[in-house]
Amino acid sequence: MTVLPSSGRTRRAVLTVALCVGLAGPAAGCAEEVDPDKGTNGVGKLTAAEIQRKAQTAVAGADAVRLSGSLVSKGQTYKLNMKLKENGGLGSVTSKSSTFQLLRIGETLYLKADAGFWSHADGDEGEGSGGSGGSGGKDADASAAGKLSDKYVKVPQDDPSYKQLSGFTDMEVLLGGLLTLHGELTKGDRDTLGGVRTIKVNGAKGSGGTLDVSLEGTPYPLQLQRAGGAGTVTLADWNKDFELEEPTKSQTVDYGSRLPSSDERR
Repeated sequence: MTVLPSSGRTRRAVLTVALCVGLAGPAAGCAEEVDPDKGTNGVGKLTAAEIQRKAQTAVAGADAVRLSGSLVSKGQTYKLNMKLKENGGLGSVTSKSSTFQLLRIGETLYLKADAGFWSHADGDEGEGSGGSGGSGGKDADASAAGKLSDKYVKVPQDDPSYKQLSGFTDMEVLLGGLLTLHGELTKGDRDTLGGVRTIKVNGAKGSGGTLDVSLEGTPYPLQLQRAGGAGTVTLADWNKDFELEEPTKSQTVDYGSRLPSSDERR
């Protein structure tokens, strides 16, 4: 004997099928709801301020990072490609007028650049000396630039350029100044950077910047968009170690005096 379902259960089953078939597409209202935080590190559930604190804690515990992108500081745009760790860093910096490489091991800072970087004479030399001195000054600068080209120059710690240049190689200083958003924080959209899921944290509208924090593994910051068009930097290779090697004697040369200031190189 066949047992037929009760009329109440039959009506409910028919109603469920009708809803699933008739609602604006086959998946509407019938698919299982997807948890956006499934398989993540959970920081997407936190408030914006808590996410920023998690990211800052992750940075404080990191041993190394690669930073690349652009920064605008005091009206100058710098393109950076730097590897940083606790006891130093290496990489390149490009400004409007030149490209140079930096290498810092402990407190010892080396600078390597092409001849254009070192050719900073602007014609002031030799003024008031009958005109011939100016040409000689330029010739001397050109000769010096040729000798310095593509050689490592040790930057004296008391040189005015030391603090500015070493800042590009200091992980704590550089990241500390970059990764603090300003104003009231809000959570933004979820995104994917380099195949890694992220959550955005926004600073005050128009002045705070936007930080992408990883939703996978340790919540490291992966990208910063600075407010006001002040640049975008990408942070990668967290905790990936690299070697810092002293240049050989054949690779180094003594500049012999104070390095040219950034104003002189413009």
